[in-house]
Amino acid sequence: VTDVDAEKKKIKTKGGKSFDYDRAVVSPGVDFQWDKVEGFSQADVETIPHAWKAGKQTTILRSQLEAMDDGGTVIIVAPPNPFRCPPGPYERASLIAHYLKTNKPKSKILILDSKDKFSKMPLFTGGWEKLYPGMIEWVAGTKGGIVTQVDAKNMTVYNEAGEPIKGAVINYIPHQTSGAIARKAGLADATGWCPVNQKTFESTLKNNIHVIGDSSNSKPLPKSGYAASSEGKMCAAAVVTAINGVDMPDPSYSNTCYSLVGPEYGISVAAVYRLEAGKINKVKGAGGVSPKDADESFRRAEALYASGWYSSITRDMFS
Repeated sequence: VTDVDAEKKKIKTKGGKSFDYDRAVVSPGVDFQWDKVEGFSQADVETIPHAWKAGKQTTILRSQLEAMDDGGTVIIVAPPNPFRCPPGPYERASLIAHYLKTNKPKSKILILDSKDKFSKMPLFTGGWEKLYPGMIEWVAGTKGGIVTQVDAKNMTVYNEAGEPIKGAVINYIPHQTSGAIARKAGLADATGWCPVNQKTFESTLKNNIHVIGDSSNSKPLPKSGYAASSEGKMCAAAVVTAINGVDMPDPSYSNTCYSLVGPEYGISVAAVYRLEAGKINKVKGAGGVSPKDADESFRRAEALYASGWYSSITRDMFS
C-alpha cells in the first residue's frame, strides 16, 4: 500500500492497483525523525545502526558486536517517549551484556537516555547488578544522558554539555513518529501520532479509517505488540458493529510484557484497561510487575513464560 485517500475512500498499491473501501484499518507502525540530533542522517545507519526494524539493521548491529575488540564500549542511545516497545533498549542492553560477559568480558555498555526513568527500571537495574556487575552504566537525561550530536565517522556522540563520548559500537535509536503512510493520509496531528476514538480506534481526523498499533495515540496503552493485538480485536468488533448498525459495548484492553535480562532471568509487567468516559484508563489493582525480591526459580520460570507468551501471541496473530 502506497496511499490511502480518505476523501475518495480508495487504497492504492505499489503495483498500480486501487481498492475501494467502506472502512479501512491501518497499522503503519513507526517511522524515524532523522533531524533531531546534529550530524546524523538516515545514510549513517550503515555505520551506526538503529536496529529498531528487523532485517539488515539487526545483522549490522550483530556483526559489529562480533567484530568489536574485548574491552570496547557499546553505546546505546535510548529515544525519548513515546516510542515502539518501551522496555526495548534495556532488553537489548541486557542481552548484549550476556553476549559480552560470555565472549568479551572486559567490555562495557553505556546507555545514554533522554529520560530519567524507564519501563521496569528497578527490575532491570536489579538484574544488571546480579548478572552483569559493573558492566552496564545507565545515564539519565538530567545527568548528561541527552545526546545532541552524532559523529558517525569518528564513532562519537556528544551530550548537551558538549562532552564527546566514543564507542566501539554505537546503537542510536532515533526519535520516533507514526508511519509515513499515516502522515501522508492526514491521520497524524501535530504530535506526529494519530488521534483516535479510544472506543473504536477510528481516526478523529478522517472518518471510516481505524488506526491501531504503534501509530495510534491510545495512551495509556503502551506501544507494544501485545497492546496492538488487543487493539486489533477491539477494532474488529468496532468495524462489525458499525457495519451492522448496532452499538459497540465498552471495550476492555490488556497488555503483558515479558523481558529477558538473561537467558534464564525473566521479568514481566501486566495491566488491564477499561474505557471510562470515552477514554482508556488503567484498572487499579489489575496486573502488576514481577516481585523485586524474587528468587532464581521465579526468574527462570518467567523466562520460560516469556518463550511461551511469544509463541502463543504470534500464533494468535499470524496463524
